[in-house]
Amino acid sequence: MTKATGETTGTVETEAGTARITWHRARKARLVLAVSHGAGGGIEARDLKALAEVLPAHGVTVARVEQPWRVAGKKLAPAPKTLDAGWRGIWPALAAPGLPVVAGGRSAGARVACRTATELGAHAVLALSFPLHPPGKPEKSRADELLGSGVPTLVVQGGNDPFGKPEEFPEGGYELVEIPYGDHGFAVPKRAEISQDAAVALITDAVVRWAGSLG
Repeated sequence: MTKATGETTGTVETEAGTARITWHRARKARLVLAVSHGAGGGIEARDLKALAEVLPAHGVTVARVEQPWRVAGKKLAPAPKTLDAGWRGIWPALAAPGLPVVAGGRSAGARVACRTATELGAHAVLALSFPLHPPGKPEKSRADELLGSGVPTLVVQGGNDPFGKPEEFPEGGYELVEIPYGDHGFAVPKRAEISQDAAVALITDAVVRWAGSLG
């Protein structure tokens, strides 16, 4: 345990292999926000790190989840069915504190959260950089996964995300927050009117506000 941050890490055995959870605990937690990574990166992603740093002060314990394929050192994510199996196996550990659990993730992790939310009893879904479609292939929409989450859902999307710009998203019972100039990893170009730090702050501010609105 790292005393300075209250950070603890543990492993969980799942049908898909060994997963890892890094906890960032709030002193008086009222929610657990579980966030997983995408297919091309890990829990060190800028948005996941920022949420882990900011949310605990607002009564939200953050659990950054590493899927089994990532823990095993593999470079390619498995099929969606295997990702979902890993997430299901992790869920009891996420629910163990006895608090409502918000299922979340970035990119592929957001899809997993949406697909399994109702089944697992998630309190809500946080979808970071939801990959609405493969780059350049808007006809291959994954909107049904997002629209089918069945629980309150917040989408945080970069304004220049090649996997789906905010204006491409269909109408539905979810909230969408745009991060101006952001790409799929919420990186903003140097010429942008906002700094990288300001872009990240927009993400955390939006999630803090939304989490506070959840009953």
